[in-house]
Amino acid sequence: MSRERRSVLKGLSAVGLAGVAGCIGGFGGESDAEYQVGMVYATGGLGDDSFNDMAKQGVVDARDEFDLAFDEREPGREGEFPSAQRDFAESGDYDLINCIGYAQAEALGENAPDYPDQNFIIVDAVVEEDNVRSYVFEEPDGSFQVGHLAGLLTDREFAAGAGETNPDASTVGFIGGTESALIQSFEAGFRAGVEHANADVNVVSSYVGDFNDTAQGQSSARSMYQNEDADIIFHAAGRTGIGVFQAAQDEGRFAIGVDSDQSLSNEDFADVILASMVKRVDTAVYNAIESVVNDEFEGGAAETLGLEQDGVSAVYGDEIGGEIPQEIKDALEESRQAIIDGEIDVPSEL
Repeated sequence: MSRERRSVLKGLSAVGLAGVAGCIGGFGGESDAEYQVGMVYATGGLGDDSFNDMAKQGVVDARDEFDLAFDEREPGREGEFPSAQRDFAESGDYDLINCIGYAQAEALGENAPDYPDQNFIIVDAVVEEDNVRSYVFEEPDGSFQVGHLAGLLTDREFAAGAGETNPDASTVGFIGGTESALIQSFEAGFRAGVEHANADVNVVSSYVGDFNDTAQGQSSARSMYQNEDADIIFHAAGRTGIGVFQAAQDEGRFAIGVDSDQSLSNEDFADVILASMVKRVDTAVYNAIESVVNDEFEGGAAETLGLEQDGVSAVYGDEIGGEIPQEIKDALEESRQAIIDGEIDVPSEL
Protein backbone atom coordinates (compact mmCIF):
# COMPACT_ATOMS: atom_id res chain seq x y z
CA MET A 1 0.00 0.00 0.00
CA SER A 2 1.43 3.43 -0.91
CA ARG A 3 2.34 5.86 1.87
CA GLU A 4 0.19 8.51 0.12
CA ARG A 5 -2.91 6.29 0.20
CA ARG A 6 -2.36 5.50 3.86
CA SER A 7 -2.08 9.21 4.64
CA VAL A 8 -5.39 9.92 2.96
CA LEU A 9 -7.08 7.05 4.76
CA LYS A 10 -5.65 8.17 8.07
CA GLY A 11 -7.36 11.51 7.51
CA LEU A 12 -10.80 9.95 7.29
CA SER A 13 -13.35 10.14 10.07
CA ALA A 14 -11.69 9.54 13.42
CA VAL A 15 -14.93 8.05 14.64
CA GLY A 16 -14.95 5.51 11.81
CA LEU A 17 -11.38 4.42 12.41
CA ALA A 18 -11.96 4.18 16.14
CA GLY A 19 -14.85 1.86 15.45
CA VAL A 20 -12.64 -0.43 13.36
CA ALA A 21 -9.89 -0.41 15.97
CA GLY A 22 -12.43 -1.26 18.64
CA CYS A 23 -13.68 -4.35 16.83
CA ILE A 24 -10.18 -5.50 16.06
CA GLY A 25 -8.43 -5.04 19.36
CA GLY A 26 -5.75 -2.93 21.00
CA PHE A 27 -2.50 -1.91 19.39
CA GLY A 28 0.59 -4.01 20.00
CA GLY A 29 2.74 -0.89 19.81
CA GLU A 30 2.36 2.90 19.61
CA SER A 31 -0.65 3.96 17.53
CA ASP A 32 1.41 6.58 15.65
CA ALA A 33 3.99 4.01 14.52
CA GLU A 34 5.20 4.30 10.94
CA TYR A 35 4.02 0.80 10.02
CA GLN A 36 0.79 -0.94 10.95
CA VAL A 37 0.25 -4.70 10.72
CA GLY A 38 -2.93 -6.74 11.18
CA MET A 39 -2.84 -10.30 12.53
CA VAL A 40 -5.70 -12.76 11.95
CA TYR A 41 -4.90 -15.89 13.91
CA ALA A 42 -6.03 -19.47 13.37
CA THR A 43 -8.91 -20.84 15.43
CA GLY A 44 -7.64 -21.87 18.83
CA GLY A 45 -6.26 -18.39 19.33
CA LEU A 46 -3.34 -17.14 21.32
CA GLY A 47 -2.05 -19.03 24.31
CA ASP A 48 -1.64 -22.27 22.38
CA ASP A 49 2.11 -22.29 23.07
CA SER A 50 2.37 -23.45 19.49
CA PHE A 51 1.27 -22.24 16.05
CA ASN A 52 -0.48 -18.95 16.85
CA ASP A 53 2.01 -18.00 19.53
CA MET A 54 4.85 -18.54 17.06
CA ALA A 55 3.11 -16.18 14.62
CA LYS A 56 2.76 -13.57 17.34
CA GLN A 57 6.43 -13.96 18.24
CA GLY A 58 7.27 -13.00 14.67
CA VAL A 59 5.30 -9.75 14.81
CA VAL A 60 6.62 -8.96 18.30
CA ASP A 61 10.18 -9.44 17.04
CA ALA A 62 9.41 -7.12 14.14
CA ARG A 63 7.91 -4.52 16.48
CA ASP A 64 11.10 -4.63 18.54
CA GLU A 65 13.16 -4.02 15.40
CA PHE A 66 11.03 -1.54 13.45
CA ASP A 67 8.72 1.43 14.13
CA LEU A 68 5.70 -0.86 14.09
CA ALA A 69 2.34 -1.39 15.74
CA PHE A 70 0.00 -4.33 15.28
CA ASP A 71 -3.63 -5.22 15.87
CA GLU A 72 -4.98 -8.75 16.39
CA ARG A 73 -8.07 -10.81 15.75
CA GLU A 74 -8.68 -14.27 17.23
CA PRO A 75 -11.61 -15.81 15.33
CA GLY A 76 -13.36 -18.50 17.30
CA ARG A 77 -14.56 -20.34 14.21
CA GLU A 78 -13.68 -20.49 10.54
CA GLY A 79 -16.79 -18.59 9.52
CA GLU A 80 -15.33 -15.47 11.13
CA PHE A 81 -12.26 -15.36 8.87
CA PRO A 82 -13.83 -13.41 5.98
CA SER A 83 -15.03 -10.53 8.17
CA ALA A 84 -11.83 -10.46 10.23
CA GLN A 85 -9.76 -10.05 7.08
CA ARG A 86 -12.12 -7.42 5.69
CA ASP A 87 -12.15 -5.42 8.93
CA PHE A 88 -8.44 -4.82 8.52
CA ALA A 89 -8.51 -4.29 4.76
CA GLU A 90 -11.44 -1.87 4.76
CA SER A 91 -9.77 0.41 7.29
CA GLY A 92 -7.01 1.03 4.75
CA ASP A 93 -4.65 1.55 7.65
CA TYR A 94 -2.49 -1.56 7.42
CA ASP A 95 0.72 -2.03 5.47
CA LEU A 96 0.36 -5.80 5.79
CA ILE A 97 -2.33 -8.22 6.92
CA ASN A 98 -1.07 -11.61 8.11
CA CYS A 99 -3.53 -14.50 7.75
CA ILE A 100 -2.32 -17.36 9.91
CA GLY A 101 -3.41 -20.88 8.97
CA TYR A 102 -4.55 -22.90 5.95
CA ALA A 103 -8.21 -22.52 6.89
CA GLN A 104 -8.07 -18.84 5.88
CA ALA A 105 -7.25 -19.62 2.25
CA GLU A 106 -10.80 -19.64 0.91
CA ALA A 107 -11.71 -16.37 2.60
CA LEU A 108 -8.51 -14.69 1.47
CA GLY A 109 -8.98 -15.95 -2.09
CA GLU A 110 -12.30 -14.08 -2.14
CA ASN A 111 -11.16 -10.99 -0.24
CA ALA A 112 -7.75 -10.25 -1.76
CA PRO A 113 -9.04 -9.28 -5.24
CA ASP A 114 -11.40 -6.76 -3.64
CA TYR A 115 -8.45 -4.90 -2.06
CA PRO A 116 -5.76 -4.91 -4.78
CA ASP A 117 -3.64 -2.25 -3.02
CA GLN A 118 -3.56 -4.18 0.26
CA ASN A 119 -0.64 -6.50 0.99
CA PHE A 120 -1.50 -9.86 2.55
CA ILE A 121 0.37 -12.99 3.53
CA ILE A 122 -1.00 -16.41 4.30
CA VAL A 123 0.78 -19.12 6.25
CA ASP A 124 0.27 -22.82 5.45
CA ALA A 125 -1.57 -22.37 2.17
CA VAL A 126 -1.11 -20.87 -1.28
CA VAL A 127 -3.43 -18.14 -2.52
CA GLU A 128 -2.61 -17.15 -6.08
CA GLU A 129 -3.34 -13.43 -6.03
CA ASP A 130 -0.94 -10.63 -6.97
CA ASN A 131 -1.21 -8.99 -3.54
CA VAL A 132 -0.72 -12.18 -1.50
CA ARG A 133 2.57 -13.79 -0.55
CA SER A 134 2.17 -17.39 0.57
CA TYR A 135 4.41 -19.17 3.05
CA VAL A 136 4.37 -22.94 3.23
CA PHE A 137 6.51 -25.34 5.21
CA GLU A 138 7.82 -28.82 4.57
CA GLU A 139 6.09 -30.26 7.62
CA PRO A 140 6.49 -33.89 6.50
CA ASP A 141 10.28 -33.51 6.49
CA GLY A 142 10.39 -32.15 10.04
CA SER A 143 7.88 -34.77 11.14
CA PHE A 144 10.07 -37.46 9.59
CA GLN A 145 12.87 -36.34 11.88
CA VAL A 146 10.85 -36.70 15.08
CA GLY A 147 9.40 -39.98 13.76
CA HIS A 148 12.94 -41.23 13.24
CA LEU A 149 13.70 -40.25 16.85
CA ALA A 150 10.60 -42.00 18.19
CA GLY A 151 11.29 -45.14 16.15
CA LEU A 152 14.84 -45.39 17.42
CA LEU A 153 13.91 -44.88 21.07
CA THR A 154 10.80 -47.03 21.40
CA ASP A 155 12.48 -50.39 21.04
CA ARG A 156 15.21 -49.70 23.58
CA GLU A 157 15.20 -49.21 27.32
CA PHE A 158 15.34 -45.50 27.88
CA ALA A 159 14.47 -43.37 30.91
CA ALA A 160 14.81 -39.62 31.37
CA GLY A 161 13.01 -37.05 33.48
CA ALA A 162 9.57 -38.40 34.40
CA GLY A 163 9.30 -40.83 31.47
CA GLU A 164 10.52 -44.21 30.38
CA THR A 165 9.98 -46.57 27.48
CA ASN A 166 8.76 -50.15 27.46
CA PRO A 167 11.19 -51.81 25.02
CA ASP A 168 8.93 -54.87 24.80
CA ALA A 169 6.08 -52.90 23.16
CA SER A 170 7.66 -50.76 20.42
CA THR A 171 4.58 -48.60 19.82
CA VAL A 172 4.41 -44.86 19.18
CA GLY A 173 1.45 -42.57 18.54
CA PHE A 174 0.32 -39.50 16.63
CA ILE A 175 -2.51 -37.16 17.67
CA GLY A 176 -3.79 -34.56 15.22
CA GLY A 177 -6.15 -31.64 15.63
CA THR A 178 -8.42 -31.76 12.60
CA GLU A 179 -8.25 -34.49 9.98
CA SER A 180 -7.14 -32.11 7.21
CA ALA A 181 -4.63 -32.66 4.42
CA LEU A 182 -2.08 -30.47 6.23
CA ILE A 183 -2.28 -32.27 9.56
CA GLN A 184 -2.30 -35.64 7.80
CA SER A 185 0.98 -34.61 6.18
CA PHE A 186 2.50 -34.39 9.67
CA GLU A 187 1.35 -37.96 10.30
CA ALA A 188 2.63 -39.15 6.91
CA GLY A 189 6.10 -37.77 7.59
CA PHE A 190 6.09 -39.09 11.14
CA ARG A 191 5.16 -42.60 10.01
CA ALA A 192 7.86 -42.55 7.34
CA GLY A 193 10.47 -41.54 9.92
CA VAL A 194 9.39 -44.29 12.29
CA GLU A 195 9.59 -46.85 9.49
CA HIS A 196 13.02 -45.56 8.48
CA ALA A 197 14.18 -46.32 12.02
CA ASN A 198 12.43 -49.65 12.40
CA ALA A 199 9.76 -51.10 10.11
CA ASP A 200 8.48 -53.29 12.96
CA VAL A 201 7.39 -50.39 15.17
CA ASN A 202 3.62 -50.01 15.49
CA VAL A 203 2.19 -46.52 14.88
CA VAL A 204 -1.28 -45.63 16.18
CA SER A 205 -3.06 -42.36 15.43
CA SER A 206 -6.10 -40.34 16.44
CA TYR A 207 -7.69 -37.03 15.38
CA VAL A 208 -9.43 -35.01 18.07
CA GLY A 209 -11.27 -32.66 15.70
CA ASP A 210 -10.24 -29.51 17.56
CA PHE A 211 -7.11 -27.47 18.18
CA ASN A 212 -8.30 -26.16 21.52
CA ASP A 213 -9.57 -29.17 23.46
CA THR A 214 -6.98 -29.99 26.10
CA ALA A 215 -9.26 -32.47 27.88
CA GLN A 216 -9.82 -34.51 24.73
CA GLY A 217 -6.12 -34.41 23.94
CA GLN A 218 -5.41 -35.82 27.38
CA SER A 219 -8.05 -38.51 27.02
CA SER A 220 -6.86 -39.60 23.57
CA ALA A 221 -3.24 -39.73 24.67
CA ARG A 222 -4.05 -41.60 27.87
CA SER A 223 -5.85 -44.24 25.82
CA MET A 224 -2.78 -44.67 23.62
CA TYR A 225 -0.44 -44.91 26.59
CA GLN A 226 -2.65 -47.31 28.53
CA ASN A 227 -4.42 -49.39 25.88
CA GLU A 228 -1.86 -49.36 23.06
CA ASP A 229 1.23 -49.26 25.31
CA ALA A 230 2.62 -46.31 23.36
CA ASP A 231 5.98 -45.04 24.56
CA ILE A 232 6.01 -41.73 22.71
CA ILE A 233 3.25 -39.56 21.19
CA PHE A 234 3.83 -36.78 18.68
CA HIS A 235 1.04 -34.23 18.47
CA ALA A 236 0.10 -31.72 15.78
CA ALA A 237 -2.92 -30.35 17.58
CA GLY A 238 -2.29 -26.83 18.85
CA ARG A 239 -3.45 -26.27 22.42
CA THR A 240 -5.06 -29.73 22.40
CA GLY A 241 -1.50 -31.01 22.62
CA ILE A 242 -1.13 -29.68 26.15
CA GLY A 243 -3.40 -32.57 27.14
CA VAL A 244 -0.96 -34.97 25.49
CA PHE A 245 1.80 -33.66 27.73
CA GLN A 246 -0.42 -34.03 30.78
CA ALA A 247 -1.15 -37.65 29.90
CA ALA A 248 2.53 -38.40 29.26
CA GLN A 249 3.40 -37.09 32.69
CA ASP A 250 0.55 -39.00 34.34
CA GLU A 251 1.55 -42.25 32.63
CA GLY A 252 5.31 -41.85 32.91
CA ARG A 253 5.82 -41.85 29.11
CA PHE A 254 7.11 -39.33 26.56
CA ALA A 255 5.73 -36.77 24.15
CA ILE A 256 6.96 -34.72 21.21
CA GLY A 257 5.77 -31.15 20.74
CA VAL A 258 5.09 -29.11 17.62
CA ASP A 259 5.61 -25.65 16.08
CA SER A 260 7.65 -24.17 18.95
CA ASP A 261 10.12 -25.69 21.41
CA GLN A 262 7.37 -26.75 23.76
CA SER A 263 9.78 -27.84 26.46
CA LEU A 264 10.39 -24.10 26.91
CA SER A 265 6.86 -22.82 26.39
CA ASN A 266 5.44 -25.56 28.63
CA GLU A 267 8.10 -25.88 31.31
CA ASP A 268 5.82 -27.83 33.63
CA PHE A 269 5.96 -30.72 31.17
CA ALA A 270 9.61 -30.39 30.14
CA ASP A 271 10.41 -33.61 32.01
CA VAL A 272 8.48 -35.66 29.41
CA ILE A 273 9.05 -33.66 26.20
CA LEU A 274 11.78 -35.40 24.23
CA ALA A 275 11.78 -32.93 21.35
CA SER A 276 9.59 -30.63 19.29
CA MET A 277 9.09 -30.39 15.56
CA VAL A 278 9.68 -26.67 15.36
CA LYS A 279 8.01 -24.82 12.52
CA ARG A 280 9.31 -21.28 12.13
CA VAL A 281 6.07 -19.42 11.59
CA ASP A 282 7.74 -16.55 13.42
CA THR A 283 10.37 -16.36 10.69
CA ALA A 284 7.73 -16.20 7.94
CA VAL A 285 5.86 -13.37 9.69
CA TYR A 286 9.03 -11.44 10.50
CA ASN A 287 10.45 -11.79 6.97
CA ALA A 288 7.19 -10.62 5.43
CA ILE A 289 7.10 -7.54 7.64
CA GLU A 290 10.76 -6.81 6.96
CA SER A 291 10.09 -6.95 3.23
CA VAL A 292 7.33 -4.35 3.63
CA VAL A 293 9.59 -2.07 5.68
CA ASN A 294 12.29 -2.38 3.01
CA ASP A 295 9.75 -1.81 0.22
CA GLU A 296 10.57 -5.26 -1.15
CA PHE A 297 7.28 -7.07 -0.63
CA GLU A 298 6.50 -9.40 -3.52
CA GLY A 299 2.99 -10.74 -3.82
CA GLY A 300 1.86 -13.45 -6.18
CA ALA A 301 4.55 -15.86 -5.04
CA ALA A 302 4.93 -18.76 -2.63
CA GLU A 303 7.95 -19.33 -0.41
CA THR A 304 8.74 -22.79 0.95
CA LEU A 305 10.66 -23.20 4.21
CA GLY A 306 12.11 -26.65 4.88
CA LEU A 307 14.99 -28.37 6.64
CA GLU A 308 17.63 -26.66 4.55
CA GLN A 309 16.23 -23.20 5.38
CA ASP A 310 15.68 -24.15 9.04
CA GLY A 311 11.98 -23.58 8.41
CA VAL A 312 11.33 -26.90 10.15
CA SER A 313 13.61 -28.86 12.46
CA ALA A 314 13.71 -31.37 15.27
CA VAL A 315 14.73 -29.53 18.45
CA TYR A 316 15.62 -31.65 21.47
CA GLY A 317 13.87 -30.95 24.75
CA ASP A 318 15.54 -28.42 27.01
CA GLU A 319 15.39 -30.61 30.13
CA ILE A 320 15.77 -34.20 28.90
CA GLY A 321 17.02 -33.85 25.33
CA GLY A 322 20.59 -34.06 26.55
CA GLU A 323 19.98 -37.61 27.76
CA ILE A 324 19.11 -38.91 24.29
CA PRO A 325 22.04 -41.09 23.18
CA GLN A 326 24.49 -39.42 20.82
CA GLU A 327 24.27 -42.25 18.30
CA ILE A 328 20.57 -41.48 17.89
CA LYS A 329 21.27 -37.80 17.37
CA ASP A 330 23.92 -38.73 14.80
CA ALA A 331 21.39 -40.91 12.98
CA LEU A 332 18.93 -38.03 12.86
CA GLU A 333 21.57 -35.71 11.45
CA GLU A 334 22.31 -38.26 8.75
CA SER A 335 18.65 -38.58 7.78
CA ARG A 336 18.26 -34.80 7.82
CA GLN A 337 21.08 -34.38 5.35
CA ALA A 338 19.77 -37.26 3.22
CA ILE A 339 16.39 -35.52 2.96
CA ILE A 340 18.05 -32.24 1.98
CA ASP A 341 20.19 -34.04 -0.61
CA GLY A 342 17.13 -35.79 -2.06
CA GLU A 343 18.28 -39.25 -1.03
CA ILE A 344 15.18 -39.74 1.13
CA ASP A 345 11.81 -38.89 -0.39
CA VAL A 346 9.37 -38.08 2.40
CA PRO A 347 5.67 -38.67 1.64
CA SER A 348 3.20 -35.85 2.27
CA GLU A 349 0.08 -38.01 2.14
CA LEU A 350 -1.05 -41.08 4.05
